This record gives sequence, C-alpha cells and structure tokens, in this order.
Amino acid sequence: MAATLAVDAPKKSFWGSYSRQIGAVAGLLVAAIVWFLPLEGLSPEGKKGLAISLCTVVWWATKVMHPGYVSLGMLLAYVVLGVASPADTFGMFTNPLIYLVIGGYLIAAAVTISGLGRRIAFAFVLRFVTTYGSVIISAFVLTFVLSFLIPHPWPRAFLIMGVMAVIVKAANLPDKDAAAIGLAVFAGSAPVSMILLTGDSAINVLAVSFSGQEVSWLQWLLYMGLPSAVASVLCALICLRMFKPSVPFQLDKEAIAKQLSELGKLSSVEKRVIFWVGLAIVLWMTDSVHGIALGWVTAAIAVAMAMPTIGDVLKPAQWKQVPIETLLFLTAAIAIGKVGAITGMNEWLATVLLPDSVPSNPFLMAGLITIVAVAVHMILGSVIAVMGIVTPALVGFATASGINPVVPALMVYTAIASHWILPFHHMNVLVGLGQEAGGYTDKEVIKLGIPMTIVVFIVTVLVEVPYWKLIGLL
Repeated sequence: MAATLAVDAPKKSFWGSYSRQIGAVAGLLVAAIVWFLPLEGLSPEGKKGLAISLCTVVWWATKVMHPGYVSLGMLLAYVVLGVASPADTFGMFTNPLIYLVIGGYLIAAAVTISGLGRRIAFAFVLRFVTTYGSVIISAFVLTFVLSFLIPHPWPRAFLIMGVMAVIVKAANLPDKDAAAIGLAVFAGSAPVSMILLTGDSAINVLAVSFSGQEVSWLQWLLYMGLPSAVASVLCALICLRMFKPSVPFQLDKEAIAKQLSELGKLSSVEKRVIFWVGLAIVLWMTDSVHGIALGWVTAAIAVAMAMPTIGDVLKPAQWKQVPIETLLFLTAAIAIGKVGAITGMNEWLATVLLPDSVPSNPFLMAGLITIVAVAVHMILGSVIAVMGIVTPALVGFATASGINPVVPALMVYTAIASHWILPFHHMNVLVGLGQEAGGYTDKEVIKLGIPMTIVVFIVTVLVEVPYWKLIGLL
C-alpha cells in the first residue's frame, strides 16, 4: 500500500496570526494615551478628536477591519462622543465631490460594458505598438487617453490590462516581461491620473477640498498638468530602463485585429456613450464658465445614461460598481480635516510637529512638505489617510505665512499620490498585484518604487516650485 506523505502547511508568524488583534489594541492604547494626557493648548473636543483620529489611522494601517467599517466607526465616534455635529461629520454627503466619485464609477462602468474602451485600446495598439518599448509607453498613453472617458484609475487599468493580455499572448512573451507590462499599467496609472482633475475622481478632488479653495477643471490642468506629465514621463523611462525584454519582441497584429473585428461596427450603445461622455468632458472643461460643480455634472450624465432611448446604457446591475465603503472612507478622510479645523486639532498639530515658521526659501519649504508627507506615508500607507492627517496641518502651517493654501495642499498630494515603496502604499499598485491581475510581485514594485521616491522630490521641489512661480500660483 502506498504511503501518504503529510505536508505541513507553512506556519504563520506571530504577527501574521494576530496582526489584527495587535493593531486593535495598539489603536485603542494610542487613543487612551492621547485622551488622558494633559495636552496644553488643545481643546477637550480637539483632544477627543485627535484620540479618535489616531486610533482610526492605526486601524487603517494595520487592517484591523475593512476600511469601510473603520471609517464608519470613526464617524459615529465623532458624533456620539460630542466631538462634532452630524452635519460637520457626515457633511461629505451634501458635497458635490461625493457625487463626482459616484458618477465617475458609473461612467466607467458605461464605457467598459459598452465595449468602447476596448475598441479604443485595440485601435491604438494596432496603429502605434511595434516594439516592446512601445508597449510600455502605450500603457501610459492609453491611461491618459482613457482618463478623459473613465474618471477612475482602477477600471481603466483593468480594461487596459485586458488589452495587454492579448498583446502578451500575441507576442508570446514570458511571465517576466508580462509582469513588467502589468506594472507599467497599474503603477503608471498613479502619476498619469494626476494630470486631469477627473483622472482620479476620488483623491484628486479630495486634495483640492483640503485647500478650502475652488479649483476648476482647467485650473487643475494648469497647476498639475506639467508636473504630473514630468512624473509620468520619468516613471515610463524608469520602467524602460529597469525592465528590459528578456526575448525578442514580435507582435502578431493579426490576432489584435481579430479581437477588434470581433467587436463589430460601432454599436448604437457605444455611440450614445460617446455622446454623453463627450458632453461630460465639455462640461468638465467649462465648469468655470457655467458654474455647475463637477459632481453635479458627472452625476447628471450618469443619470442620463440610464434614461430610456437617449441613454439605456446603465442598468441596475451597474450600481454594484459604486463601492459604499470607498465613499465612507472618503467621508472619514474629509471629516478628519474638517473636525480638526473646527476643534483646533489641526492648528495644534502644526504647532507641535512643525517649525515655528515656514522657510522663506520656497525650495526648502517644498522639501520640508515633501519629507513630512513621504515619511508619514511610509508609515501609514494609505494616500487618503495621510492627506486627512497631514494636509490640514501643513495647509495651516504654510498659509500662516501668506502662501496660497492650494500650494501646500497640492504639494502633499503630489508627494503621496505618486509615491510607493511597498504595494500597500498605493491602491493603484496594490490592486494589480499577483498573477490574476497585473502579474507582478512585491519585488518588482519595490524595484520601481525606490527610484520613484526620488522622482517625487524632483517633481515637488525642482518642477513645481519654479513652474508655480512662473504661472503666479506661488
């Protein structure tokens, strides 16, 4: 009788087995310490708000629960413990920003299910992709082109990755080269999504909100277009330099053409999507003229896409594409900044953690802001969490010296929205991790993330400062 060999499953480390429990206790311990410490100069409401906020950040970072549950718990704690009113705590749901996110997800679903996104991507590949390098570059270019149609980076990246999978198969590329292409798609979406205000309908509009100023679609393009384009080009060049092909590249374009032909002629559904998305783009670009907030425009276009006859693109099933947990996460991040301003927490943090005055040299100021933002991001990981904690304090710190609040808000945003070392540092990178998504591993992420950290400082200090001085923002 054949013997059966028992193979022991790999044992988890103590941290791996109890990380959630340790994180929960650590968050509560941090909250308790802050709650009972005599913090001079901080109001009772500010102290409670700081305790709750720091506990939330620890729980987000250690993944004690799903971020949606943690966010909801924080919002409830603010209200129940008397830190802030329900209107101030849950005010995001009366803000057009939340409806830009909701509408963005629905429009992304419309472009995807209609087949329009794949049609554009395949047509682009047939015309412009001839070498391995052009595949990498096309990942960045397609991300930018489709950011006009799909206002969220994740559905964009997965749509492009579906096209890249066809290229990988048609060129018979090994897993190593396929992983490099996947990394270019998902990691490249980080800097490219910064170019347009609607490039990432979640964090881009969030960054603006922390400044307390209104920034139109065209103003964002003026302020962030050049710096983000520089970051995108440098990211693409690093990908080309560090991830060279292991085999000669020969693309079977007939296979790509077959995929495109299977989509058939432009359907009536695609034509309706083109019309409504085209109208959305026009209204986004002219928001400073018509005065209607981007959120209302985007939500209205999504509703029109569900109307009979003139729309009929979005169905009830597409509501599943709108994640309530992300909306709560955004609400919590906004609430931290707003409640911090109301209770004096932001001002107190700036006084305790930052120098007494802003460096008079704008390059030193940019370097200080970038160092603080990147350092906190390295610890906390979450882009939204870092913006919620760091941006209000740095905005208050910089504006005390008469600096336009948009400047520190966008510098913090630039520093963390284009930065990662490990996958958890950026959701755009994390969602593509693994064989079933982008095909890359932690090793490739770190290899690209280290030089991208240098790029962050190049962009914020050497690009944004002189450019913003030139256009009069700084």
